[in-house]
Amino acid sequence: MPEIPEFIKPYMPQIIAFAHAALVCVFILILGWFISKWVHRLAHKALKRTKAEESLSRFLASMAQYTVLAATVIAAIDRVGVPTTSVVALLGSAGIAVGLALQGNLSHFASGVMILFFRPFVVDDRVTLSGHTGVVKEVGLFATILRTPNHDRIIIPNGAITGNTIVNHTALGTSRAIIDIGVAYGSDLAQVQEVLREAASGAEHVLADPPPGVAFVEFGASSLNFKVMPWCKSEHFVPVQHHVKVAIYNALNEAEIEIPFDQLVVYHDHLNPPEPGDTLESGDDASDAG
Repeated sequence: MPEIPEFIKPYMPQIIAFAHAALVCVFILILGWFISKWVHRLAHKALKRTKAEESLSRFLASMAQYTVLAATVIAAIDRVGVPTTSVVALLGSAGIAVGLALQGNLSHFASGVMILFFRPFVVDDRVTLSGHTGVVKEVGLFATILRTPNHDRIIIPNGAITGNTIVNHTALGTSRAIIDIGVAYGSDLAQVQEVLREAASGAEHVLADPPPGVAFVEFGASSLNFKVMPWCKSEHFVPVQHHVKVAIYNALNEAEIEIPFDQLVVYHDHLNPPEPGDTLESGDDASDAG
């Protein structure tokens, strides 16, 4: 074994102490790494048992892992004599600077955590968010992705979602479509209501309970206007409107109930045409000058 040089001998206690501290530091880092992985798995399994959203489960499990790793690093550098107070202060200052620089993104991030935690909607729900209606395909930490009936892909920042009204059309499991239909003046109202109700009840995907509603809503310019309100499962909301409209059209034709065109009645006075420069008096019908 080689002899230790004389100039090193006075520093041997410090070298041995540092080597011991370094070994302990490495041991702490290795142990902390394994503990953090174990904490990640344990937290993820526990959150899955609570039926939390997968994205939220992974995020919280990762946060638990990184918290253990941060504590491990601070404990390790403390063993080699580095003042941990200064390190913590430095990390805090860096965190504040990063937070100010990413203020907008952190707002979307915080909103994403709220959405994943409170779950106002989940994947495959049909929703209206920030004025856009579609099916939720992905709920991320920063943005939510919708797919519209036209197969458009809409990415909405989470901050814009939590700051506005959220409409979930499928949360209750059923939806009600509203279909407008007009029939000719002179039609029997009771007959029309019965024909419309039977047509809607027999259409595909329409629920028997609750039954379809039919209401006479207004005297239109060219027609007596009704609203037909069939109920369906949320996933059938779009196709049920097609089926009900087809059934209504066929049923009204079979019952010989007219569906009128829009009409405009124009009166023309052939005997007294207006002179050039004439103006209409108050209360005159503009069509009289035709």
